[in-house]
Amino acid sequence: MAATIAANPLETEAKLSKLRSAVAGLNQISENEKSGFINLVSRYLSGEAEQIEWSKIQTPTDEVVVPYDTLAPPPEDLEATKKLLNKLVVLKLNGGLGTTMGCTGPKSVIEVRNGFTFLDLIVIQIESLNKKYGCNVPLLLMNSFNTHDDTLKIVEKYSDSDIEIHTFNQSQYPRIVADDFQPLPCKGEVGKDGWYPPGHGDVFPSLMNSGKLDALISQGKEYVFVANSDNLGAIVDMKILNHLIHNQNEYCMEVTPKTLADVKGGTLISYEGRVQLLEIAQVPDAHVNEFKSIEKFKIFNTNNLWVNLKAIKRLVEADALKMEIIPNPKEVNGVKVLQLETAAGAAIRFFDHAIGINVPRCRFLPVKATSDLLLVQSDLYTLVDGFVIRNQARSNPANPTIELGPEYKKVGDFLRRFKSIPSIVDLDSLKVSGDVWFGAGIVLKGKVTITNKSGKKLEIPDGIVLENKDVNGPEDI
Repeated sequence: MAATIAANPLETEAKLSKLRSAVAGLNQISENEKSGFINLVSRYLSGEAEQIEWSKIQTPTDEVVVPYDTLAPPPEDLEATKKLLNKLVVLKLNGGLGTTMGCTGPKSVIEVRNGFTFLDLIVIQIESLNKKYGCNVPLLLMNSFNTHDDTLKIVEKYSDSDIEIHTFNQSQYPRIVADDFQPLPCKGEVGKDGWYPPGHGDVFPSLMNSGKLDALISQGKEYVFVANSDNLGAIVDMKILNHLIHNQNEYCMEVTPKTLADVKGGTLISYEGRVQLLEIAQVPDAHVNEFKSIEKFKIFNTNNLWVNLKAIKRLVEADALKMEIIPNPKEVNGVKVLQLETAAGAAIRFFDHAIGINVPRCRFLPVKATSDLLLVQSDLYTLVDGFVIRNQARSNPANPTIELGPEYKKVGDFLRRFKSIPSIVDLDSLKVSGDVWFGAGIVLKGKVTITNKSGKKLEIPDGIVLENKDVNGPEDI
């Protein structure tokens, strides 16, 4: 179990008391943030995490993880649909930066397709819903202190849109110096490096502390659909919303069948009569391979979550959301630090009538790297009203596997190396390594591997078709 540490109670109290007085002097954060942070640290230090007893794990039934195909169709009546949608709020987790893809600013402003960013597409989608049904589905963006200022400037461009956009910040907690368990900002780290956002499990208290939760409840809103801003498949689904409202489910996690690419993803289990998220960090070493097997644990968490607003209020007020703590050790400017985080999916076990819904894979289309960008910019997808729709000409339900070398890691480099994105409708896998440049109108089919070890630039000419090809130099083209 990587969740907490058990320690001598007296030692723990001394550590906590010292930390508490140091945190009291941090004027950059609110009282709510200070108490939330101390609460998290004291849970971590007390070692209160329950061990998962492997033998008690049960595979959830179809009542607990409902197959999407068995959901009742939503009402066809326009007025009834409007009534349902008026109970909904869409919340995108917008705290991440685009640094891993070589971009500055929030990740949600990376251009995905046809010049549109993630955020553009989200706004267009909700706007088209509001227009079509005459409803008012607001968009909430949960920013971190890393993305807040940039996001405020960016959302100004949507001021004429037919959509209410609200932003709020998730908590800002001080990083803890590993050596003496003191806050890093107290050690002279004055910039942003002294702080961290404590994971998306923080969405629930932050929604409450921002005042947004009470405002939404008073407007008659009932459910929030929470998703990562980089998941292009996370669109409003009437069948799911209709099911939750009719069945009074306080929480729903969308899961989808695992492929070999998803073996580390968290899964849903039935445990002592409740549905629970099981993450790889909670798995005893002896069972890690079993956890990764697609046979026993067939589904994984997409992080598309639907949650009842009044239930969030009840549980946050009762301080009942004690999700598993994820310790994340880092090094900042040569100093070893610890940041404690929680995940929103782990909250499932605290809500009443919580369920999973086993959704089609198309609802999970995250863009984590330029290899994902290649997929969504290709002819495998088209863009309709802000929705990224898969090309029906591809018969294989799985997407091709794409591996691009480090030369493609940054979005700018990736775009420079492709004159146009190749056709990949009939591609099974592509692996590119070395200094390779693609011309326009290229078609890739089957298994294609391109390896350039020559140290010279390898150009794939315009209009060429590569099918089940191993290319090591110009002579192989």
